[in-house]
Formats: sequence, C-alpha cells, structure tokens
Amino acid sequence: MAKLAKLEFVCTDCGMNYPRWQGQCRCGAWNTLAEMKIPASQSKNPTKSRISTGGYAGGTGGGSKKINEIASTEAEKQLTGIGELDRVLCGGVTTGSVNIVSGDPGAGKTTLLSDLVARMSKIMPSLYCTAEESLSQFKNRVQRLKLEYNPDELYLLSETSVEAIIEELEQKKIKFAVIDSIQAVVTDNANGSPGSPSQVKGAAQLLTQYCKQNNVTMFLIAHVNKNNEIAGPQTLVHIVDALLHIDTNDGQIRTLRANKNRFGDIDTVGIFKMCERGMLSVDNPSEIFLSGSSTESPGSAITCIRKGNRNLLLEIQCLTTETEAEFPQRVCVGLNMNRIKMLTGILRKHTKTKIYHDTFFNIIGGLKIDESETCIDLALVTALLSSLNEFVIPRTTCIMGELSLNGDVRPIDSGVPRVKEAAQHGFTEIFIPFRNYHKSMEGLGAKISPVKTIHELIELIK
Repeated sequence: MAKLAKLEFVCTDCGMNYPRWQGQCRCGAWNTLAEMKIPASQSKNPTKSRISTGGYAGGTGGGSKKINEIASTEAEKQLTGIGELDRVLCGGVTTGSVNIVSGDPGAGKTTLLSDLVARMSKIMPSLYCTAEESLSQFKNRVQRLKLEYNPDELYLLSETSVEAIIEELEQKKIKFAVIDSIQAVVTDNANGSPGSPSQVKGAAQLLTQYCKQNNVTMFLIAHVNKNNEIAGPQTLVHIVDALLHIDTNDGQIRTLRANKNRFGDIDTVGIFKMCERGMLSVDNPSEIFLSGSSTESPGSAITCIRKGNRNLLLEIQCLTTETEAEFPQRVCVGLNMNRIKMLTGILRKHTKTKIYHDTFFNIIGGLKIDESETCIDLALVTALLSSLNEFVIPRTTCIMGELSLNGDVRPIDSGVPRVKEAAQHGFTEIFIPFRNYHKSMEGLGAKISPVKTIHELIELIK
C-alpha cells in the first residue's frame, strides 16, 4: 500500500517546520505558517551523491583535528574592474565565495551583475543563468549597455533546475557564475513551489556546497519583500558568504552596502549612478550631491555626512514662502519630517524665531538621509534661517553638528575625517561642534570655527 503524503507547516520568514498549524512562529512572526505536502519517499538524486551534504561548505566527517594540523590558506581576491563594487567587497571578490545581491525591483541588480559577468569572462569561463528572461533578452541588454566581454568564455543559460545548472557548470568548467534569481530555481532535494522557504534554502545550500568544493565564485540575485528584506527563509543569509543590498534613492543614485561579509568589513558603501550605460561607479560622489551652481542665493547650506566609512559632501536647500492657507506646510524630500519639526521647535524656543511660512527642504542629488545621521542639524537650521532672513551663506562654507533640545551643539562622530574631506574640496571655513575641535585640523588650509550653542552659530554666520 502506497504511503500518503505528510503535511507540514513551514514558516515563510525563518523556514521553521511544525507538525501542525499555530498562530506564532518561534521567530516571533504571526500568521506566517504555510501548509506543505512532504512525499513519503523521494527519488534518489545523482547530484546529491556527488556533493557532500555535511555543512553549508560541504565539509563533513574525518573527526576533529588539531589547529596546527590544518593548512592555512589565505583568501584569494580578484579585482572586478568595477571600482565601487571592489570597494564594498574590500579589495575584490573572493575566489570560491557565494554572494547575494538584493534590492527593490528596478534597483539595478541584473544590470550590475550583467556588467560583472561580462568583465569576468575576460579572465575566466563565466556563466549567467537566467530563470526569469530569455537568452535573447539578456543578449539585447549586453548590446544596449555596450559591454565588453570574451565571446569564447561567456556562456548563457536559461534553466530553473539546480541539478541541471550544476551539470552545466561541470561540463563547461565554469569558474564564475551568476544565478538570476534564487527564488526562481528549484531542486529535487526539497519540496514546495519555486520561492518557497524549503526550495530557497535547499537550492542555496546545494549551490554553495558545489562552489566550495570546486572553487567556483557565484553571485545570487535575491528578491525582497514589502519590508525591503530578502524574500524567503532567514537561513539564506547564513548560508552565503556576503550579502550586498542596493538601496534605491529618488533619483539616479544607487547605494551598495554590505550587510554581511565574511572576507571583509561591512562599513564600506559604494555609490553608483544609473544611466543608459548601466550602473556606473561614482569615484567622487561629493560632486554629485553638490549642485555645482556658482550663484549664491539664500536658503542653501553645505554639510558633510558619513555613509559607512565614507564622507560625502551634500547641499541642503530650504525655501520659505508666505503661507496662503490656514496652516503652514512642512515639506521635505530625503529628510525625516519629525526631525524637521523638532529643529523648528528649537528655533522658536531659543531664538524666538517666528516661522509662519510654508517651508520646503530638499537634498541635492536625490539622496535619502538616515534618521540616525544627526550631523546635518546645524546645516538645516542655517539653511532655514538663511531663507527666512534673506542672507547668503558662502558656498565655501561647510557646516556640521548636532543640535540638542536645549540649544547646545553636540559633538559628532568622526569629526576629523569629515573636516579633512571638506578641506580637500576647497572649503575655506568649516563650522564644527566645539568638542570636535582637534589641533590636527589647523594645518588643512581652512578656517575652523568651533561653536557651542545655536546662538554662537547665528552670530558667526550673519
């Protein structure tokens, strides 16, 4: 008598299995358990016997060894030729690593990796496996972006079976591969439809084991859900070596950040610009975030923010107009509205500034400022006062500092690197918090003006 299929309930967030349905998973998520049928017996897979299933790296058995008996091998890195990607990966992609690139639809995941696989084909046999589009569509993109590649070493594959992909990698002796996407491929070793937690985990584990055992470098494209998190089980993040995420701003700017990197730090941020030629590395992002206008006008202030371990100069613009409605408007693009309200409250309390105007804030270049970036407080306040009182802040002036509720200017982190960045771009006067002042700032060729309170700042900029 044939055995009936077994029912299990799998959490779509973490991949935890349960014999029966329940409201909350152990990961804390509610109503995330999906019903799945588990066959009583599964056919043997030839790929499974060839690839060890001990751990994510495939190593198993042999017992424990003394640390002195284990050969130490340094991770070999290969420069990709994409400057900002090499920067985020801390000197290039690590040979034999498995990396994930995630991002919103239209962020540039496929565009970036198409450029990458074309460049790597000049060095080693490379394969781009697409499970979401035809091969002719991929070739059209390569021609449209005018990518340079080695036609004898670049292979294209349209396949959804992980076992078939691995067979192709072995036959063509591929050393660099891109899978687009991990949610679209399936494996015989797991159950469920494409994109289900069991399929995503099983496919990622099988591909990772093959790459580790055969020294193949691989990039996986991953989709995100409505919370901007990778769709599928959380174990997917633990399987791979590096997790790269592309943040999409309102404009053409793309920010690449490493949320996980086993072969480097995660403080580095890469800046790209999306254009008709694809994702172009921006070596000097400060030039993009400054308007470049030579005309000095009220309502403009320049500050220096920190993205990861990079210092970026950007321009904050403010426009105030007499309101025609009963209540004044507060509009901001790229900034946190709650912080704008707090700063206007500080001005009304400590400087007796009356703000009965429609106020509009904007960040040049379409960049979004994180709420944790508080060094822009003084620049925001200065731009607002400049527009209200119709005075001009010279474009050679850089203002940075955090403003507390009692009107004091609090210190910011990495004050010296920020000041050096501003001085290198030709700013002649830099306003900083008093507690950030250091003697090393004097030899930079710029006038350093430490301030303690909002009153001191107003007196100095007028």
